[in-house]
Amino acid sequence: MSLWIWTGSARPGGPGQTGTVTRTYVALGDSFTEGLEDEIGPAGRHLGWADRVAAGLARTEGSLRYANLAVRGRLLDQVIAVQLPAALELAPDLVSFHAGPNDVLRPRADLPGLLVRYDAAVGRLAAAGIRTILFTVVERTGTGRTANRLAGRFNAFNLGVRATAERHGAVLVDLASVPVLSDRRLWHEDRLHLAPEGHARVAAAVLEALGVERSDWWRSELPGSARASRATALAADVRWIRVHLLPWVGRRIRRVSSGDRVTAKHVELVEIVPD
Repeated sequence: MSLWIWTGSARPGGPGQTGTVTRTYVALGDSFTEGLEDEIGPAGRHLGWADRVAAGLARTEGSLRYANLAVRGRLLDQVIAVQLPAALELAPDLVSFHAGPNDVLRPRADLPGLLVRYDAAVGRLAAAGIRTILFTVVERTGTGRTANRLAGRFNAFNLGVRATAERHGAVLVDLASVPVLSDRRLWHEDRLHLAPEGHARVAAAVLEALGVERSDWWRSELPGSARASRATALAADVRWIRVHLLPWVGRRIRRVSSGDRVTAKHVELVEIVPD
């Protein structure tokens, strides 16, 4: 995959398998879309599923203009206030929109209000004639009471995402409906971010939903067993609380975000051409 800044007009690309030509793609969201914990790319930043999707679209179209405005830690209203207007100015053919899960993690979040604002944001993209990709989220990647409570909240969030996708004719990548994506081996040890193979599988799911590349491997179970003994699972949970959960709670108390000093990977459009 090759990247460089593109300042000219769009080049004509070849037609995709669905007959829909995608010349410009903009990714919006938080750490999920920024690509945290994937392999490190040539620019020294994590690649992530969105970069992988852009490369897949470039293989189909011949080239692609691409921006990734996602920043880790961003809440829904921050994405709407900053990233959404920037994306509309770029006038892309395709946008991926993933925001809200960071809000859902907060116990006092107003979930019904969040889903209303989410729906309105997607409506703005639909009104602009932009093909939009939405995602459900994996509802459970841990065990215990905290995981049970979060699973219920994420289930409600996913129901809202599905309703929004249907209402506005968005492309839905229903990750929550694919059992293997709950396998901890596809996730980083923080249980919040995908591991490299997880990013690769999500990219394959997106390209399939767009009708670009059909493949079934990303749904297949990993070899071996993901089950651990009760003692091993308990030890892993204790370590996760100490290493990942408590620092996250500390940042919330201090009103500090992991993305406070982070800029988006590709604020301006770059052109991707197949190697």
